[in-house]
Amino acid sequence: MDLFNVSNGQVTWGVDHTNIASGRGRTSMRLTSKAQYTHGLVVLDLSHMPSSICGTWPAFWMVGPNWPHSGEIDILEGVNTQSQNQMTMHTGDGCSLAGSSCLGSLGCHIKPEGGAANYGTGLNDANGGVYAMQWTSGWINIWFFPRGREPGDILGPHPNTGNWGHPTASFVGGDNCNIDQHFKDHHIVFDTTFCGDWAGNVWGQDSTCSALAGSCQDYVHNNPGAFRDSYWTVNSLKVYQ
Repeated sequence: MDLFNVSNGQVTWGVDHTNIASGRGRTSMRLTSKAQYTHGLVVLDLSHMPSSICGTWPAFWMVGPNWPHSGEIDILEGVNTQSQNQMTMHTGDGCSLAGSSCLGSLGCHIKPEGGAANYGTGLNDANGGVYAMQWTSGWINIWFFPRGREPGDILGPHPNTGNWGHPTASFVGGDNCNIDQHFKDHHIVFDTTFCGDWAGNVWGQDSTCSALAGSCQDYVHNNPGAFRDSYWTVNSLKVYQ
């Protein structure tokens, strides 16, 4: 079972989509950076992500030690048949961003409605796109640009966020949240979880998914071919500090 491949400058990795699963779930991969980051600009040129498939919970995110007290930044995340990206911050007590508390597993999120396809099947059908996250002492901003509509400098050696217009999501610190206190020492992570606390817990709320099986776990275990498109293909990932 070959889950990882490098070809023509692209890196692709996926999940087991050939075998009936057993135990807790289906074989997948989690990639975590060795380096840790506090502040910076992260630019991801993405050709394909796991499609909007029942039972899946793919994410591109950053997380610090002693969760949630060093923070978590979810740049690209969703579950099941979701069609729009949900960008979320998670912290310990004492931080509110985007008008709500970021405490613990619920966090504080922004989920744009409408606009360009920025997640899952829609993103893949549009040949992917570029995500960028800028983290400073004052804010955490996230941009998404569909393929063919990227700023001219975003993939070059000297990207300048001042040229990119308004971010897709903006989490501005201040009196309600000291960014430097709540976000530090983050690893970059890609993963594709099956079911879990999010995709599994909302299974019954998705009419498409709940019609397929009585539980998320049953569907994931017994339908390997459903997850053929649960793979990532990355053209580049760059970090500027």
